[in-house]
Amino acid sequence: MARKSAVAKHPLEEIPGVGPSLCNDLERLGYYTVPELVGQNPETLYDRLIEMEGRPVDRCVLYVFRCAVYYAETTDPEPEKLKWWNWKSIE
Repeated sequence: MARKSAVAKHPLEEIPGVGPSLCNDLERLGYYTVPELVGQNPETLYDRLIEMEGRPVDRCVLYVFRCAVYYAETTDPEPEKLKWWNWKSIE
């Protein structure tokens, strides 16, 4: 039986909550690696994405962006902060 070859994931997909779709959004915003997110403002990323889309974007994307920046900036992240839905309470 032939083995299936593993499909390499994009580096941004190591971020909890970031799958192919959000990876694509981050690339469209100009981010291709996790370290590039250090020092970024998640709200600004979200606002830029809305502007690029020309329509409202699900608010959950903002929560994932918050999680992604935290992940990029934190050496030893807290497990609960790696769950994107826990970033809603900041509002």
